[in-house]
Amino acid sequence: MYQAPLQDLRFVLEQLLEVERLGALPRYRTFSTDIAAAVLEEAGRFAQTVLAPINRLGDQTGARFADGAVEMPAPFREAYRRFVEGGWPQMTAEEAHGGQGAPIVLAVATEEIWSGANLAFTLCPLLGRGAAEALERNASTTLAARVLPRLVSGRWTGTMNLTEPQAGSDLAAIRTRATPEGDHYRIRGQKIFITYGEHDLAENIVHLVLARIDGAPPGVHGISLFAVPKWLIGDGGELGERNDLQCVSIEHKLGIHASPTCVMTYGEHGGAIGYLIGQPHRGLEYMFVMMNSARLSVGVQGVGLSELALQQALDWSRSRVQGHPVGAAAPTGTTAIIEHPDVRRMLLTIKANVEAMRALALYTALQLDLARGQEDAALRAAALARGELLIPIVKGWCTEQATELASLSVQIHGGMGFIEETGVAQTLRDARITSIYEGTTGIQANDLLGRKLHRDQGAAMTELLTQWLRELEAAGAGNPAAATVRDATIEALAALREATDAMLQQLAASPSRAYAVSVPYLQLCGLVLGGALMARAALIAAARLSSGSVGATPAGDAEPAAGATPAANPEPAASPGPAASAAFYCSKLQTARFYAQVLLPQSLALLRVIQWGGASVAEADPQLI
Repeated sequence: MYQAPLQDLRFVLEQLLEVERLGALPRYRTFSTDIAAAVLEEAGRFAQTVLAPINRLGDQTGARFADGAVEMPAPFREAYRRFVEGGWPQMTAEEAHGGQGAPIVLAVATEEIWSGANLAFTLCPLLGRGAAEALERNASTTLAARVLPRLVSGRWTGTMNLTEPQAGSDLAAIRTRATPEGDHYRIRGQKIFITYGEHDLAENIVHLVLARIDGAPPGVHGISLFAVPKWLIGDGGELGERNDLQCVSIEHKLGIHASPTCVMTYGEHGGAIGYLIGQPHRGLEYMFVMMNSARLSVGVQGVGLSELALQQALDWSRSRVQGHPVGAAAPTGTTAIIEHPDVRRMLLTIKANVEAMRALALYTALQLDLARGQEDAALRAAALARGELLIPIVKGWCTEQATELASLSVQIHGGMGFIEETGVAQTLRDARITSIYEGTTGIQANDLLGRKLHRDQGAAMTELLTQWLRELEAAGAGNPAAATVRDATIEALAALREATDAMLQQLAASPSRAYAVSVPYLQLCGLVLGGALMARAALIAAARLSSGSVGATPAGDAEPAAGATPAANPEPAASPGPAASAAFYCSKLQTARFYAQVLLPQSLALLRVIQWGGASVAEADPQLI
């Protein structure tokens, strides 16, 4: 059964990212790490007692469709009621609309917990949060007053309606129309792949729909954004009659069976009433608020599912007895498979990636908080540029890794991994969608190159790499393990800087070659930037061990290994919690060492692909493939 990784989340928040500093910003003046710890503790309890126990049931039962309605499994309805009563949907929304004004980084940490416990459930409130953020930033005062308090409370949920059957990911080709009529519009069209487009968890569903106002110019510049409620809304927010929209079917999917993926039709009986959000023809710009929020959240889903895969693999490998230890002088009888070197390699691969992914996702969320809260305009702009640069990396890299890591977990289970009763097959099936929805990995890589790297000629990436290289080069690392990690990370950061220069040159000289290797570049970014945060964690762990202030190693835990001796580093930050021990920090060093010596060397191969591989793709004859 899933266990929320509270100790590691607190380590990342409190020590690695030092989020306590957010409390110095006026926007987050009431925030503290004590509050964050309490929130995470309660989130973990809810995940473990309410969400995780119904995860498999949701997979087996799924959402059921009949006569335009979607029936959710009964335990999901009860779980959602308790989720709303607990105030969870309100976390990051502005206080003016009934929200709690919490930092995004704390919400992202809780989303990792929800996703690991029950991804299908988590998708519903996740979309509501994104819809609320888009409306907060762009809706008129009147529309916001009608919709936001109920959306923020969780009484209503939200969706995003982009994709159409003939358009796919090409939003320039959408055909849904919007005809002006008084203070509203009549919406007509069809949308597909609408997550939680219909369900029975909440009183109302507010669909955020991309459509073209009659006479709008072609292409993406003619798209507007509309709020289209399932039930019409009175001036005071009360529910009226049913709007002219309907779910006509739900998809039969590989995974996340309890998350209804709907085909929606609008306006079959005269036109669905919708309300314009913001200015006409700026819909894609506004929708990007929700899309960026969703992309970060989907990246975090990759982290949560990978953590679940790790827990499943560890539980199995510690209990499954088979064979005897390699290298033993004489067979000593069967042993748990965790003692076999290749199983240990796979476990370390999952664990090291999970820790790197978690750190990068939370670091990215912190940048968005700084972009909201900093009082200096230049600091806000720099934080926003860094956060936006990292979002496609988090989304693309973490989700691609999730599939690979869940597959490794299946491999560790052996033949039993192929059996549904062990649960790990569901984890793999659920993970597979994450690298597709909210933009495939190729779309994320194109965004990274075209909208992020190219727009400032690599300035945000160069500044990040320069800062992190400078910090690592200046860091003391008397501990041999920490020194090994630091040196390998410096080499990898230099490789990423070289790859970035190569991409900028190719973008200028031959864009097709650059885009041909855009996904390897995104993967390199995730691998190396995640590794840089692992190096920071290793240095912190070495400092903690050298300080002598860590708790005693709990009974049954390994004593500090050779090489985990003290390092001459600055004073350590606050403890990640009362349960932190020498074994916890030794584990950090051990995992970071594995990442540096086994995973980071892949950066050199990816660098060569980026430098030389584009031509072999761009110049290939499609007829010969």
